[in-house]
Amino acid sequence: MNLLSSVTGEMSDSKVAAVFDDESEARAIARQVQHMLQMQPAQVQVVTPHDARPGRKLEPEGRGIFRTILVAHYRLGLAGLGLGALLFACLYLAGLEPVVLSPRLAAALIIGYGGVFGLMAGGLVSLRPDHTPYVAKVRTALDEGRCAIVVHAFDDGERARAQEVLAAHGGETIRTL
Repeated sequence: MNLLSSVTGEMSDSKVAAVFDDESEARAIARQVQHMLQMQPAQVQVVTPHDARPGRKLEPEGRGIFRTILVAHYRLGLAGLGLGALLFACLYLAGLEPVVLSPRLAAALIIGYGGVFGLMAGGLVSLRPDHTPYVAKVRTALDEGRCAIVVHAFDDGERARAQEVLAAHGGETIRTL
């Protein structure tokens, strides 16, 4: 599990996609990838232009996005509060005059802003900017009549191995962070 998974609470937020011209070739390669990397069938998906809802194969945890938003905001908000408290303690112990003269006001402001910045970070993580190029490349391939193999890895090592295997089979690969 990578750091982002621990923040979002998602099972698999490491993804690799490889674009191929031929659907039957893509399906054969997908079976090989699944077998070689010993993955579950749901982890290796073939997305074709004929799929009614390709987004579900690209982002299968999309139905749980509200949970992802809550978990990311909760965890990063608390981390921000903690960092704010740590910063206040450091400034107070350093004897910074404004902090020492008004410790309650300084604590409220510094810890409060730490929480706000943590919540803002939670919002950024919820947007998943690392997934945009991945989704765009696959959607462009589908619009061109091509297909893609999408691998939902559970950790960074699994993602790297999947990318190696797909690239070795001649696929144009793209991955999320």
